[in-house]
Amino acid sequence: MKKIRWGLLSTAHINRALIPAIRRSPRGELVAVASREIKKARKYAHKWDIPIAFGDYQEMLDSGDVDVVYNSLPNHLHAEWSIRAMQAGVHVLCEKPFATSLEETDQMIAASKKHKRVLTEAFMYRHHPQTKIVGEWIKSGKLGEIILVRSIFNFKLTKKEDIRLIPEYGGGALWDIGVYPLSFAQFVYGEKPTDVFGMQTLGKSGVDESFSGQMLYSGNRIAQISCSFRSPYYTHTEVIGAKGRLDLNSPFKIESGFAKLVFHSKDGDKTKISVPQKELYSGEVEDMHDAILDGVQPYLTLEETRNHVLTALAFYQSANNKVLINLEKD
Repeated sequence: MKKIRWGLLSTAHINRALIPAIRRSPRGELVAVASREIKKARKYAHKWDIPIAFGDYQEMLDSGDVDVVYNSLPNHLHAEWSIRAMQAGVHVLCEKPFATSLEETDQMIAASKKHKRVLTEAFMYRHHPQTKIVGEWIKSGKLGEIILVRSIFNFKLTKKEDIRLIPEYGGGALWDIGVYPLSFAQFVYGEKPTDVFGMQTLGKSGVDESFSGQMLYSGNRIAQISCSFRSPYYTHTEVIGAKGRLDLNSPFKIESGFAKLVFHSKDGDKTKISVPQKELYSGEVEDMHDAILDGVQPYLTLEETRNHVLTALAFYQSANNKVLINLEKD
């Protein structure tokens, strides 16, 4: 069986979540890591037992040693280095947010088509059985017509010099964690919203440290999202339909033994839904292997990803100008 050779495009903290998933896969192997400094790359490679270290991103892409890269660079570098990777003939799993402008997003999608490389956004929770069960319940009609989605993702950001607080690096709560509730709402409704309204609380650096928003979908269906760097870790999602609601206490960082998916019927009965245990990041790794080796369409489409970016940008436009933004003109 051919194994897909993975390279890590940066030594970011998030890599530690993906490394075990790559190594557990029978169709993947981690062979390289790249940093801007060779000493840093070698130290990281030694720590994680990675065979090859590069002191330059482009050098790794041109080496012929990797088939796919995990792009975990800062947000403002996602587009540039994803495009460079595809130009070098390398597939890309790009960390969210995919990009911070619609122009960059379209350039990335165009590069994927031109160079015939797989490109997909790394929303790990979308591949987990828990999220797919939610999708099955919605499609089957068990919840009836979906009326409202409510979703939140908060955590306390304590580092004053954190990269997520730098405006020019694509910082801000919405780009970092708000895109999770945003993407969940889009997953439930299966389309982008028609209108959005956002409100934000800016920190000293100028980025949004808290953000909340309303999304109106076709058929007068609504989603409410919120995110913040200012409160202790907390996530929660509700999908409310005419026949009942689904309650997820751990919708994004789905932890075995803690995560619960509960159905509340219209009569008030509660039913805990059994969810198969699965390592959180394995799904997106196997999805890349299926796309590269078997030619299977990635589970998370580029159209969905484009709408994630489009909606986030509309939210920022709304919050900055304090107006309702219509997305149907795009």
